[in-house]
Amino acid sequence: MGQTLEEILTAAADGIFPPPDGRTTVVAQAAHRDAGVLAFTAHAVVFIDEDPDWVHATLAATGCDPLAAAMHPRFLTALLDRTGRRTDTIDLLTVASPLPGPPPVELREILDPDHSRAASSRRRRSGVRLWSADGGVIVLGRGVAGRWEVAVEVDERSRHRGLGRTLAVAARHLAPGPLWSQQSPGNARSVRAFQAAGYRPVGSEALLMPPPAA
Repeated sequence: MGQTLEEILTAAADGIFPPPDGRTTVVAQAAHRDAGVLAFTAHAVVFIDEDPDWVHATLAATGCDPLAAAMHPRFLTALLDRTGRRTDTIDLLTVASPLPGPPPVELREILDPDHSRAASSRRRRSGVRLWSADGGVIVLGRGVAGRWEVAVEVDERSRHRGLGRTLAVAARHLAPGPLWSQQSPGNARSVRAFQAAGYRPVGSEALLMPPPAA
């Protein structure tokens, strides 16, 4: 029996990746909400409740280099058409280990369930919690395969002061285990902040979210 998605992610958090053999592994979704594609170095993981034979045939039909086929628009479009799901960007996926002790900045937990960031995060995560600091917000929750995920938001008036990096570090003091974060590659400011906060790139990820409820 092959690894589950959770096992693949747990290993990646420890720096152990699938073999760089140019192949694509297909595994089951860990939950209905979470389907998508992970691209590690020379190995892709498609996590979706679909026929693996269809996935491999569709990858071959792209006519692309196997190293790039899983993230090619032709393949992702075929997945979206077959499942009725939707996607946003292909993100850089990063991970960091938790840190001991209190966060390096004063935080206040936001208990308002109708907070705009809570509502948007619950579409992708469960057990969402929010904290505010002067000029920014931390969002923490359980995402793909139960992994801990973080997002930070910095007010426009507080940008260019290193607050994004500080909040990303603070989140590592809140998490009980490895902490994952996705950044759009085009958002260079966010990429720099998370890497400066100790988050290591592990691959790229395209999440396929369920269609909006009717």
